[in-house]
Amino acid sequence: MLVSVGLAAKRLVRFCRHKRMGWPIRQNGYTYQACLDCGIQRLFDERRFQPYGDYRYDLTRMGAVRDPIQKRLA
Repeated sequence: MLVSVGLAAKRLVRFCRHKRMGWPIRQNGYTYQACLDCGIQRLFDERRFQPYGDYRYDLTRMGAVRDPIQKRLA
């Protein structure tokens, strides 16, 4: 219980520095990484093997941001 309260507080305050990012995950046509501490997500370019774009909690908004960025990287 204390762990979940701590994670919720971290999300509200956004004190996490996102240093512990998980392996890239492919879902719904795009690839992203998630922070293992707070759960925030960031898009990931598989060709260059590096993250790009803003950190976001809402995965559906990430898909809308993906197209212009991918066109610029190609």
